[in-house]
Amino acid sequence: MSNYRALTAEEIAVLKEQACSCSEWERVRVTDGFNPKYVRSTRFSGDVYLGVFEKAFVLPGGMKKHSGLYHATLHNVTIGDNCCVENVKNYIANYTIGEDTFIENVDIILVDAPTTFGNGVQVSVLNETGGREVIIYDRLSSQQAYVMALYRHRPELIAAFRILIDRYCDSVRTERGVIGSHVMIADAGYIKNVKIGDYCKIEGCSRLKNGSINSNQAAPVHIGVGVIGDDFIICSGASVEDGVTFSRCFIGQACKLGHNYSASDSLFFANCQGENGEACAIFAGPYTVTHHKSTLLIAGMFSFMNAGSGSNQSNHMYKLGPIHQGIMERGAKTASDSYILWPAKVGAFSLVMGRHVGHQDTSNLPFSYLIEKQGVTMVVPAANLKSVGTIRDGRKWPQRDGRKDPDRLDCVNCNLLSPYTVRKMLDGIDTLRALQKISGETSETYAFQSGEIRKSSLLNGIKLYGMAIDKFLGNSLISRITKAEIHSLADLRAALRPTSAEGLGDWVDLGGMLVPKSVVDRLMDEVIAGTVETVEALEKRIQAIHANYYDYEWTWAAQRIEAYYGVSLSQITPEEVIRLVEQWRSSVIAIDNMLMEDARKEFSLSAMTSFGADGDEQQRNLDFQQVRGSAFESDPFVVSIKEHIVAKNALGDKVVSLMRIL
Repeated sequence: MSNYRALTAEEIAVLKEQACSCSEWERVRVTDGFNPKYVRSTRFSGDVYLGVFEKAFVLPGGMKKHSGLYHATLHNVTIGDNCCVENVKNYIANYTIGEDTFIENVDIILVDAPTTFGNGVQVSVLNETGGREVIIYDRLSSQQAYVMALYRHRPELIAAFRILIDRYCDSVRTERGVIGSHVMIADAGYIKNVKIGDYCKIEGCSRLKNGSINSNQAAPVHIGVGVIGDDFIICSGASVEDGVTFSRCFIGQACKLGHNYSASDSLFFANCQGENGEACAIFAGPYTVTHHKSTLLIAGMFSFMNAGSGSNQSNHMYKLGPIHQGIMERGAKTASDSYILWPAKVGAFSLVMGRHVGHQDTSNLPFSYLIEKQGVTMVVPAANLKSVGTIRDGRKWPQRDGRKDPDRLDCVNCNLLSPYTVRKMLDGIDTLRALQKISGETSETYAFQSGEIRKSSLLNGIKLYGMAIDKFLGNSLISRITKAEIHSLADLRAALRPTSAEGLGDWVDLGGMLVPKSVVDRLMDEVIAGTVETVEALEKRIQAIHANYYDYEWTWAAQRIEAYYGVSLSQITPEEVIRLVEQWRSSVIAIDNMLMEDARKEFSLSAMTSFGADGDEQQRNLDFQQVRGSAFESDPFVVSIKEHIVAKNALGDKVVSLMRIL
């Protein structure tokens, strides 16, 4: 503390005149430029270090308050330059406070023992009774949490993860808290063992205990009125306000919780939103959204998900307690008043409507509808592939990434079509054809697990999956060609040669990151072997894998193109490329036309019901046009589909023209 000096006798005298007190004035030290004028009615205890008080804060409404200490009790506290600490009802103890921080009307802020500020808290995710605990810490990513929660079949891996995270927790353990620079804490209650980062704003919270608020200048954190939180980590850019209560939770980057939301033993990763409802023991992967008061998410894994009002799940059947869990794969949605009895597994980008108690596993039938009919689950395979809502979701996720912090923890891949989903479509086609073979082509319905699939739905599912496979494989092929300099047949074949040996086999959705399973397994082997020695090293390895996605994707797609279409890329001819491009073009345009027809429903007469409430048909049409747009043809989404068709046609023509001159 060489930058600090002892108080002079004159300064002590001024402080005493201003109702300040201390039993050991020699333990109060200040920087040069300290002015006792701005310290009033303050009690000092232990070792106290004070900066200068030269600036004034301009508060909302134009009110100005000069920096300084007013009506406060400080014990073992360091105050940075130009802070204002006023009206502390109890005291602040064992904290270092940065520069330009404003603290007013608080009850108590203290560290009372060695603490890790929420790092090391175990969250009983998915299974309330334990067994899938995730250890939270400042830099937890959805990928790390996924492994800790779901790779319990490798106990040596879980033990290795614990060692890595325990090392980090030991490195941050301290008896002294930190409140960063440019922080505002106003009208707050009880704050104990909480680390508060730069530029954080805490207004009217009731209680915060044992946690870290990892705010920074690029992505400040806001904690609002009535918030109660225990045993937590809150990441940069998050907002928690309006009476939210949470315990044993990780709240990821750019998450928003509000309107009396309640959460316990839950993990929320990048860009999640929770309002009004309740979460218990959930793994909320990136972009999990729930807005409704009547919605309960419990004991489930979700990502890119929107929960309809009244969505509910049950994790026990009144036998051995809440031991059951469920997984809704990426992009799965629930309609209003939907219900699922766990255990169950819902395929990617599927829609659940009604009540489902049959423990279905539709993971190999992605993009499906699950509809209840008289207590039976009716599965409509691939139906969501022609839904405008699905495409709209895929476009909006990247646009709604609220993370301002350049240091992003979660690796997020928003692709609708990928080796992960296309492999499931290929398996789905095999499943549907097997059902058709077993039950006979003349059957009107096919039994699928405890549900049913209608004949028309089965046939349409095979057709739609085929179109989507053509679209994905064609996209990969054309992308590879257009990104290369091709002047000869040899150039073409060289461009189509995979540049990565990784990518074959199964793929997994690792908490929002799409990756070959073999790559994950190899990294986990290294963690077990101890060659990945720190959480920082693990984080870098995961991010490097994420950055290689498109190389891995082409390795997988290249093999599938050869197997699916019966061609050899190493010996491919221009004529074969043209055939594949035309098949791709046909499927892309067919899917886009189906999307337009789905969008057209939003402009039907039934969609205009309730418009023009007090007028005739003409007024209804005018009202609809003012609110929803003048016409179907000029709707922005419809226009974008038309532009997509034109662009894909042009892209197809470009590749075909190139092939014809080779």
